[in-house]
Amino acid sequence: MMRSPNYTQQLWTITYSEIIDVRSPSEYAEDHLPGAINLPVLDDTERAKVGTIYKQVSPFEARKLGASLVAQNVARHLSNHFAAQAKDYHPLVYCWRGGQRSNSMALVLNQIGWQVTVLQGGYKTYRSYVRQQLDQLPAEFSYKILSGLTGSGKTHILRQLAKRDVQVLDLESIANHRGSLLGQEWEMVRGGEDSAIITPQPSQKYFESLLLKTLQSFDTSKVLWVEAESNKIGQLHLPPSLWENMKQAGCVEVQLSQAARVEWLLQEYPHLATHPELLKDKLEYLKSRYGRKKIDEWYRLIDLKQGQALVGDLLENHYDPAYRR
Repeated sequence: MMRSPNYTQQLWTITYSEIIDVRSPSEYAEDHLPGAINLPVLDDTERAKVGTIYKQVSPFEARKLGASLVAQNVARHLSNHFAAQAKDYHPLVYCWRGGQRSNSMALVLNQIGWQVTVLQGGYKTYRSYVRQQLDQLPAEFSYKILSGLTGSGKTHILRQLAKRDVQVLDLESIANHRGSLLGQEWEMVRGGEDSAIITPQPSQKYFESLLLKTLQSFDTSKVLWVEAESNKIGQLHLPPSLWENMKQAGCVEVQLSQAARVEWLLQEYPHLATHPELLKDKLEYLKSRYGRKKIDEWYRLIDLKQGQALVGDLLENHYDPAYRR
């Protein structure tokens, strides 16, 4: 007798051995269930090819090709990823909308003897759940906002609080951005010469997935500390419900002298001194606001390795006025 997969729309009621996203790598990269692994039954090129045949030839020919490619890819996953799985393995499988891609994988795994659950409605069900939760959950918390001028060590203070079991929502870590023009996160790459690359922010959708997962880990009966932010961190927007609740929260302001803030920023952003061309590229974005003359002044300070003077000038003419607005 043929075994059938289970179907669910209740994402968090059962613990699964693994969550498997069978969509293409580009779909997975844009957003996925936190913790999910990507075992595509069609890669991006294959999916595009099947779609072209569906539109230009016929749905029947597209399904034939699609079935052949899916069978080959599932077979490869069986030989590699699934080979060591025990009999009690119990995965959750999903695709874009709970259709042929997830059911193809689930059918084979189920016939082997594993108990497989398919997310009914697929990623679209999950995405709807994320939007609903981010509209409702932020209102259940009481917030305390840590504010202060750029360089006052707000992020450091919050991370120290987190080590002491205080609830802290670190939005900058989730967004992979420090929240300002120069705030992109960097990664040092070792080679013949050390170099630095900017690590990208997550997509808006994956940012929201990570944010929801983080919020769900907190106790709504306890105060949640958050750094004062605008409603945009880099290229990412805060959910309206979270932003509105943050605006209504009480604030604690950190105050440091400008000299102390300069020293702190030089410690926190060492790559800006060691990679001057990348710093110049970022400052170029301010040309329309401050004019060529001011940008060239900052360039001169960079070339002269006058880090303290540069950071002090940026605080006085760019960051502090923006904060006070």
